[in-house]
Amino acid sequence: MTETVDFPEFDPRSTSPSGGWLSAAQIREIRTQLPIVYVDAVPVRTDSVGDVIQVGLLLRVTEHGQITRALVSGRVLYHERIRDALLRHVEKDLGPMALPTIPASPQPFTVAEYFPTPGITPYYDPRQHAISMAYIVPVRGDCAPQQDALELSWLTPEEAMHPDVLSEMAGGQDVLLRTALAHVGRLA
Repeated sequence: MTETVDFPEFDPRSTSPSGGWLSAAQIREIRTQLPIVYVDAVPVRTDSVGDVIQVGLLLRVTEHGQITRALVSGRVLYHERIRDALLRHVEKDLGPMALPTIPASPQPFTVAEYFPTPGITPYYDPRQHAISMAYIVPVRGDCAPQQDALELSWLTPEEAMHPDVLSEMAGGQDVLLRTALAHVGRLA
């Protein structure tokens, strides 16, 4: 799970999803007491009949200085629809011209449960217990790495499944990627 921005304290009088979030200290405290809701997005490019032909993977530096490959991921804000969270995070990580296609009724291909204790599920986040709804999101525009991403690589599903690429993913995102490609019939 990646996190690039902490939002200002939430104003309960605001009905705007951009009305904010919790301070860094508040989110650290909340993470010790409650699961946090996230979305994970596997950005893909499709051919003219909708078959997945490429998968977008970000290259990031973790807070511990490790370089890892990652999917698009982030928290769902208070009073924010899932489709809006997906759109916000795809644009935040891939740029405003990514032109993601969010379905009219978004349905996750899986739900990933991240725990701060390794081994409970394949998904691990040392900061928190997080529940993430995972989506495959076709993008059709120009994409460029944003925020803390160093690079965006478009790989064929076969290239993305190479053990060297999967070994660069942390926290179980390799499992999430395999599950996504299996869901669209691209896991060999």
